[in-house]
Amino acid sequence: MPDLARHDSLVDDLVGRLEPVRPLPAPALRTLAWIGAVLLLGLILMPMVDMHGLHTRLGTLDLRLAALGAVLTAVTAAFAAFATSVPGRSVAWALLPAAPAALWVGASGLGCLRGWLAPGTNLAGTHEMEGCFAFLVSVSLPLSALLVLMLRRACPLRPNLTAALGGLAAAAAAASLLVPFHPHDATATDLAIHAVTVLGVIGLNGLAGGRLLSGGKRIR
Repeated sequence: MPDLARHDSLVDDLVGRLEPVRPLPAPALRTLAWIGAVLLLGLILMPMVDMHGLHTRLGTLDLRLAALGAVLTAVTAAFAAFATSVPGRSVAWALLPAAPAALWVGASGLGCLRGWLAPGTNLAGTHEMEGCFAFLVSVSLPLSALLVLMLRRACPLRPNLTAALGGLAAAAAAASLLVPFHPHDATATDLAIHAVTVLGVIGLNGLAGGRLLSGGKRIR
């Protein structure tokens, strides 16, 4: 009986120290919160936008579709990252950004034919392409860090996948924010610079972000 009493006392002591766990908001709400941060960043940058140039670029169908694809990719990839971070959610959510990403890449790919489709368009120089690369990296990294911080409260069973989706969301958001500042029409070289940057951000998130989300445990 003394042992039983000590056991009951220990259980009561442990139970008394438990604190209620605050449930995570739904993936849609967390996505809206992150998109809100992206929009806030866009508002901060808005005074520097050349509105005439933006209107001209969005008047071209393929550039308009590419911008739409980037925006939709950012939203769906962010939602997929938050959805896959919750244990028990289907991994099929990872396919959600596939169609918007296809639109983004496909419409952007028409830039390879820019000189034939619209002769005399403003093509990118080396300095301008370096500026695009710097913009994408400098915007993607803080957005990626914010997503990882928001995802750490969950317990993703596939941390690399969740982090890579977050990287895709951040890269797509950065590409969306670049549209108002893009000083030239798309070209094959410009598309290659964007592709390398986006893939680099996704890969960095998948590796570094995956380790953070796994709590330092071995990732499979």
